[in-house]
Amino acid sequence: MGLNLPASLSYEKRGRIAIITMNRPEAMNSLTKEMLIGLEAAFDDFNKDPELRCAIFTGAGERAFCTGLDLKVALPALNEGDALGYEDPAKRPFQTVYKPIICAINGVCVAGGLEFLLGTDIRIAAEHAKFGLAEVRWAVVPAGGSHVRLPQQIPWAIAMELLLTGNTIDAQRAYEVGLINKVVPADRLLDEALAYAERICENGPLAVRTAKEIALRALSNEPAFVLEKTMSARVFASEDAREGPRAFAAKTKPEYHGR
Repeated sequence: MGLNLPASLSYEKRGRIAIITMNRPEAMNSLTKEMLIGLEAAFDDFNKDPELRCAIFTGAGERAFCTGLDLKVALPALNEGDALGYEDPAKRPFQTVYKPIICAINGVCVAGGLEFLLGTDIRIAAEHAKFGLAEVRWAVVPAGGSHVRLPQQIPWAIAMELLLTGNTIDAQRAYEVGLINKVVPADRLLDEALAYAERICENGPLAVRTAKEIALRALSNEPAFVLEKTMSARVFASEDAREGPRAFAAKTKPEYHGR
């Protein structure tokens, strides 16, 4: 394959289907900088491989799909200006991947995990999955596209509830508001995702890619992503954004002062 991926990622090509798995279950599949770089490389390979028509994106283990970045490590780095995500301010996860991506959510899907989900096309969740954006609880914002994509994909009031409270919703509620397509028992999750992928692979590949590309490009989200990145930078540089991860690491209640 020629890809130098970290052990925390696996990339399997099964016929016309790629299966890309975050493989760090002991850490709830939380993301490291190496994983972010590896995921971009794996999906770029998938996007360019003429033999592959559909991808399944999932996490290892039974507890979590992905819980985003490790606050104890990532937020201090972001405070200091270390770009852990995409350096192009107009780019977000899967923004230029025009082949279909099916997300198989095997557990908790919060923070950066939810931001990755928002870039996928069809979403199947295990019954015990939970969804949320807890960033505001730690005085930061989900700057990976959530402010733009989430209100596009679910009703405004529900999007604001997730963005402003930091609360989570369960799989059934996520299905009711249209965030996911289907809820299944955990032991059927991969089979359901594969069934969707195989059905897509029966269709004309050029037509499928074009349908997704038109839908994505018609959204014209790039200026909104630049706005999100620019405005979120002032939050990450704030005193509150230093207090948030400190309190998280110490397991104490943070004291915020709005500066």
